[in-house]
Amino acid sequence: MKERRLEIEQAEPLLLFGFNDIYLKRIEAAFPETRIVARGNQVVLQGEDSDLDTISRILDEMIVLLNRNGNLTENDVDTVLALFSSGKGAPGVFSRTGSGHTVLFTPHGGSVKAKTPNQIRLVESARSNDIVFAIGPAGTGKTYTAVALAVAALKSKQVKRIVLCRPAVEAGERLGFLPGDLRDKVDPYLRPLYDALEDMLPKEKLKSYMENNTVEIVPLAYMRGRTLNSAFVILDEAQNATALQMKMFLTRLGANSRAIITGDLTQTDLPSRDSSGLAQAKDILSGVTGIEFVYFDENDVVRHRLVKDIISAYSRFYEDDEPGRAHS
Repeated sequence: MKERRLEIEQAEPLLLFGFNDIYLKRIEAAFPETRIVARGNQVVLQGEDSDLDTISRILDEMIVLLNRNGNLTENDVDTVLALFSSGKGAPGVFSRTGSGHTVLFTPHGGSVKAKTPNQIRLVESARSNDIVFAIGPAGTGKTYTAVALAVAALKSKQVKRIVLCRPAVEAGERLGFLPGDLRDKVDPYLRPLYDALEDMLPKEKLKSYMENNTVEIVPLAYMRGRTLNSAFVILDEAQNATALQMKMFLTRLGANSRAIITGDLTQTDLPSRDSSGLAQAKDILSGVTGIEFVYFDENDVVRHRLVKDIISAYSRFYEDDEPGRAHS
């Protein structure tokens, strides 16, 4: 018999296992040749590989149901078991329906879900490509979804660190004249990334990660000369990266690393003499295997209802604008 240990990180084990492990016992009864034992936040499985694979998928579906509904019932467990025993229990039976793809479960019992079609495309693209560009207007969840994917990859030990960066264009990437240490100088430009992380990680855990550089938040200029191995790297506001900075960023990736680049081509703060590295990358890298582009639009807006109308109005205005005009 083979043995497999599953770490339960995305759900409360006591709710997942049931009172006195009743839900695990129901699964075990459905697979007579297996043994299932709960140990803290781990599940120890013993049996044949094919059975262990199926049980792992069953537990994944139960986690999705638990986090969606806030609790599990014996009927829920029986429904999942019936789906798998009937051959309809492909991975994602519940996670790909209803309220969308669950990317990450938060410390406060909530979850980060990809709800719009292009958010879902971003999640799926990031799971099958090493470099993904997410391009579209503000308020569409590009950055938030990207950070959630990075945190999920770190928690599941797919990567060893997260590196988040932004061009500090308003300060010209020349931060020496500002008071304080590096963090004091760049915090105003990187604050949205901190906000996302604080939603997704316990406060003390995030503090520990940042102290030991498991999570880094840095201005784009500080990426030069580095090689990032086993890292999930995000470049946010990439429309403000120059062509040279974009090439520099993309060539930082090392072994077992992934990157998501987010930006809005209509919101560049670069001087007119500088071309956007994001626009150039779109022209140069489209069609390269392992790199995918996901385009967001006003239908993906998840902010105030008027944001969608504002984006549509500006889009109509710029359709009649002269070619090459800089949009701020």
